[in-house]
This record gives sequence, structure tokens and C-alpha cells, in this order.
Amino acid sequence: MLARLARFTVRRRRRVLVATGVLFALAGAAGGGVAGHLSSGGFEDPGAESTRAGRLVAEVFDAGEPNVVLLVEARTGDVDAADVAAAGAELTRELAGQRGVDEAASYWTLGSPPPLRSSDGRQALVLARIGGDEDTVDARIAEISPAFSRSTGELTVRVGGFAEVFREISETVKADLARSEAVAIPITLLLLVVVFGSVVAAGLPVGIGVLAIIGTFVVLRVLAELTQVSIFSLNLATGMGLGLAIDYSLFVVSRYREELRRGLEPADAVVRTVTTAGRTVVFSAATVAVSLSALLVFPMAFLRSFAYAGVAVVAVAALVSVVVLPAALAALGPRIDRWALFHRRPPEVGKGFWHRLAMAVMRRPVLIGSTVAALLVVLALPFLHIELGSADDRVLPPGAASRQVQDEIRANFASNEAGAAQVIAVGTGDPAARAADISDFASDLSSLPGVARVDALDGAYIAGARRAPANALSARFGAPDGVWFSVVPAVEPLSSEGEDLVRAIRDLPAPFAVEVAGPSAELVDSKAAILGRIPLAGAIVAVVTFVLLFLMFGSVLVPVKAVVLNLLSLTATFGAMVWIFQDGHLSGFLNFTPTGTIDSSTPILMFCIAFGLSMDYEVFLLSRIKEEYDRSGDNTSAVAIGLERTGRIVTAAAALLAIVFLAMGTSSVSFIKLFGIGLTMAILMDATLIRAVLVPAFMRLAGDANWWAPAPLRRIHGRWGFSEGGGAGSPAAAPGGERRLERVP
Repeated sequence: MLARLARFTVRRRRRVLVATGVLFALAGAAGGGVAGHLSSGGFEDPGAESTRAGRLVAEVFDAGEPNVVLLVEARTGDVDAADVAAAGAELTRELAGQRGVDEAASYWTLGSPPPLRSSDGRQALVLARIGGDEDTVDARIAEISPAFSRSTGELTVRVGGFAEVFREISETVKADLARSEAVAIPITLLLLVVVFGSVVAAGLPVGIGVLAIIGTFVVLRVLAELTQVSIFSLNLATGMGLGLAIDYSLFVVSRYREELRRGLEPADAVVRTVTTAGRTVVFSAATVAVSLSALLVFPMAFLRSFAYAGVAVVAVAALVSVVVLPAALAALGPRIDRWALFHRRPPEVGKGFWHRLAMAVMRRPVLIGSTVAALLVVLALPFLHIELGSADDRVLPPGAASRQVQDEIRANFASNEAGAAQVIAVGTGDPAARAADISDFASDLSSLPGVARVDALDGAYIAGARRAPANALSARFGAPDGVWFSVVPAVEPLSSEGEDLVRAIRDLPAPFAVEVAGPSAELVDSKAAILGRIPLAGAIVAVVTFVLLFLMFGSVLVPVKAVVLNLLSLTATFGAMVWIFQDGHLSGFLNFTPTGTIDSSTPILMFCIAFGLSMDYEVFLLSRIKEEYDRSGDNTSAVAIGLERTGRIVTAAAALLAIVFLAMGTSSVSFIKLFGIGLTMAILMDATLIRAVLVPAFMRLAGDANWWAPAPLRRIHGRWGFSEGGGAGSPAAAPGGERRLERVP
């Protein structure tokens, strides 16, 4: 099939290139505005208890957790001074009148409750809630924040709360990524010229990358009309679009040059390239797509969006690499090396660095392989005590405005008002008839460890007793057929103590059925959703990867080895990330604040991306090893020559992709920093320790068993497998071991 496709592309290369240009223009027009159709939310599990409870609070009670906090400081005196109190009350009314603000209250409008006053008396809080979904909240806070950050008259006002923190995180990430791309892309272009030695050849991966990115934008634009797609998925589409274009183009162009050096005419060289390197690209893309598609098993739209973007960009990159790129090569012919800066003559077979390295490893496979494996195991050990959490204001640098607000609230106030849990009971009947049950349950809630206060329909409860009667705002806790309670924590909501508090609330005997919402409950439920589906996602990746590799190589051992070595590499990477970002080592050097946790979505996202890219390099290497083994029947020689043929290419591709991710690692937002540095480490470790050491060591020890399969599976591979030498229209082995190709006009 690939041979027929290649011949078609070569014969109609001009039409293919013209059609590509037209489609590119149309795709640019259709996908250019995709960002305006994507969502900034999607972090919660839509089927979780916390999500259902949050919807009930909004729909039944027209209430919810405050997502805007104004930290108000008296410029002179304290917050109880008459002029300060009057200004504070007026500020609260002004905020309540803003478009999109459903409710607002403050220290001055609630009767001066002590939890809303700082320990030194100079600061007080205004709490507000912007209604609607994440995109609505994001749009409103962008208007409110600059309008209420002020220092006039008696008050200095600064804006915090979840909505403002998330807005500042989003803006910081966008600015950081734009800066990183501005640095990474010129460096990548320069290194491409160095790798290819030719300006023309170096320009091809850039063109393929642009086509892949624009094509993915069109796919995401269509999907956004059908389901929720996160705007953060655009970052993956851009980074992987460029990275995979470099990978695939390096492999295809290098093979094309190799076939030209062997004496083939350009048209025949293109066909030969597509049937060999193109076949590898297709299978590599399939393994990467499978790894990313495992994200679809998770219920969060945020994670699923990365599957949409990742699978789309992989598919488009592979398509243009086996259709458009060959057409361009056929059109260029020997001019692929035009404007060459230098000519690098490849070493003779058996004389290069990678060949010598492979032979050195295979002379002592047990010693060298076990040493490297032990090193990776040591690096992986910190992963055993990973603690998953959620991102809060501390992912921002200490100088960020909303981070400073939250730090002061954390230090100066006894409770976290904006981190309150909502305990909802619907279907209780008339609340007046259940007054005793409501009071008893509020009292029990306030007695739980970690609870600062419980606000209920009949007043405020502290330490098991009602300490304040109902006020004008207490009516919001009741509805004709239900009640809810606001449980204000004395602990950090997004912490293990906050999780323990949610579990205690859910385990507390209640006189009616209750559900719990709030930041801590969302953390508990999101962790449960992710951890509960990891086995399924892992099984999908492992099984489908095994099947694809078996169909490609006809071996049982090679796919198992590939999965095991990739898992070893990734656990070592995760162990290092736990040691750095969770435990806080190197926090001063890397300039971030450790919180003792890793964001719960980051490891699974990193795993799917890094596993896919690792299999990308695995397929590149194994395809050349298998090709040499089929030609010579000598396992040791095949491994050495396979590594020699791909070592420089894989290393160059890994280095170029690492630059893209390392640039992301310069972000001032800690979970983006972790993502970038983690993927950089995973890519470089895989391209060096795994490909250059462990693969040769393992394959030397396994010998000819590398390519063994039981008879039933051999029959399956014979019928359904993909072999370079079989099938209509593929190149066949001619007598004497030489390859023959049909002449292509």
C-alpha cells in the first residue's frame, strides 16, 4: 500500500504540492481562530459527588463557594474604625453590583465576625461569587480585578481568590509559553541546519510542522462544536506538532539521502524511502497515538482534550510525512542538499561512534546493562512516596499579585473562608420541620477536627456550639425542600489535611442524605477518578502497543522488552520529579515553592506523552535492526548496524525536541516547569541510556530469541502482520540479497 502511495505521490508531485497549499490556506482560515472556541475549564469529574453537589448549590440555593476575595487593609488605624467600616461596606456594595457577581459579603456587612478580620486588626475580607461556568468566571474576573485593585481614601484593596489565581496562572502560562517559543524556535531552526547541513533540507521539517499544527487546529475547531476542549491543549498541539515533524522528517530525509548515496534515482529513492522509513513513521505514529488516546478513559475534559490534540497532531504529522514530504523530495530531487553549509560524509559501516558503542555494550551486556538499570531504579525510588494534590496559588512565583494576597490570608487569618466545603441535603422537606436535625448536624460538623466554623440556616457554630444567631444572609442556606451548610476549614483546603476533613464529613452520621462540594472535595474526587482509571489506561497502552509492535516485527519478546524498558525509564523520571518538585530539592535553583504534592493530572499526562515519544524512538531503532537482521541473520551485527544507522538521527531528534520542552521548563508556573523539565529528562534519558545501552545489552543477551514467536502467533503475523518484504507492490529481495525496485517515471 505504501509503495503504491509513494508511486502515486511521485507521479503527481506537483498536484500534491498545489493541493497541499490550497488546503493549508483553507485550514488556516478555518482553524486560525480556534482559541476563541476552546474552554479554560474542564478540570473536574462531571460525575463526581463534588460536581453534583456544586450544581445543586447553584441550582437549588442560588449560592456557592466564594471565588473572589478582596483583601482590604486600613491605611490608618484598624478595620473597626468608623470611616474604614463605612468605606468597607460601600466597597462590598460596589462589588455586589458588578456584572456577573451573584453575591458578596464582608466583615462589615456580616456583623464583624472574627474569622474575617486579621490577627492584627488591620485587614479584613470581602467575599464574592461570580456565577456561571469557568469561561464566564474567567471573563468577569478579568474585568473586576483591575477595577478593584486600588489604594484610595481609607483602604488599600487587592484581589485574590480562586478566580483571580486561575486568571493569573492562565495569563502567566500564556506569556511564558510565548517567550519559550520565541527562544526555542530560532534555536531549533539553527540546530536543524547543523543536523542536515543544508538550508533546504532543514526547512522541510518546519514546513511539515506548520502543516501538522494548522491541521490539528482545524480538528480541534470541529471538536469544540461537539464537546468541551481545553485551551491548554493548543500548547501540546504546537509543541508536538513541531517535535514530531522534526522526528519524522529527520527519519524520512535521512533515509532518502541514504538511498541516493546507494545510487538510486530520486524517484526510486522516494519510493524506497516511503516503503521503509515511511512504514516506520506510520507505525511510530500509531504507537504515539495509542499512548495519547489512553487519556480518553479519564472523565476530565482537560485530560481528554490532550488526547484530542495529541492524536490529531500525530495523525496529521504522519500523513504529511508520507504524502507531502515525499512529494517535496521528488520535486527537489538531488537539490535536497542545495545551499549546503558543509558536506558530512557518513562513516563506513562498522566504523562509526554508535557502532563502536553498541559493540562495547554487547561485549559486557550483563555488567553494563545491570549498572544502568540499577541507576534507573535508584532514580525511581522517590516515586514510591508520591503525593498527589491540586494546583493552588503557590504554583505562581512569590511576586505574583494573587499569590501575595493568598500568602497574607494564609498567614494573618485563622480560617480559609474561600476554601469552605459545602454540605448539601436536598429532599429533606420543610427545613422548619427539621430545625432540631439541622442544628444537631451543624453542631456535629463544627466538632470535627480541622473545622474552624460552620455556617447554617440558624446561625454559626464553632466547636460544637452555636456561637452566633442567624443573620440577614443565613436564609441562603435554606430552600423549600433542602438545606446546606458551609464548613469553613482551619486547615489548608488543598492538602492531605483538607482531604481528611472531607472524608470525615462524608463519614459523619447525618439525619438526611448529604453530598459534599468545595475545593477539598474536588481534590478527593479528582484523585479518585484518576487513580481509579490508571489501571485501565495502562492496560490499553500496554496491550495495544504490544499488538502493534508484534504486527510490525513478528516477535513476542521485542514488544515486552520495549514496554518494560520504557516503564523503567519513566518511573526513573517520575522519581526524579518527586525528589525535585514534591520534596523541594533544587527549589531555590529552579525558583519554585514546593507544596509537598504533585498536581494529580500532571503524572498521567506526562506518562502518556513520554511513553508515546519513547515508543517513537523505539520503533525507529527496531525497524533498522530488524531490516539488518532479515538481510544478514546475524543478531549482534544487526543491533550494532541498526544503532549506527539511527543513533545520530534519534539523538538529534531527541535533542531538538528536548529544546522545545526545556524552554517550557523555564516557566515561572511550577507545574508547567515540572512538565517541561520532566519531559526533557524523559526524552534525553530514553534516547541515551535506554536506546544506546539497555536495548543493545538486552538484545545481545536474548540473541535470536528476540525474533521468536510461537507457531500460532507466527501464522497470525504471516496473515495480518506488516512486512517490508511482503505484499503486493512492496520491494522484494532479489537474488544475491540486493533490493530491486520498479522504475518510477
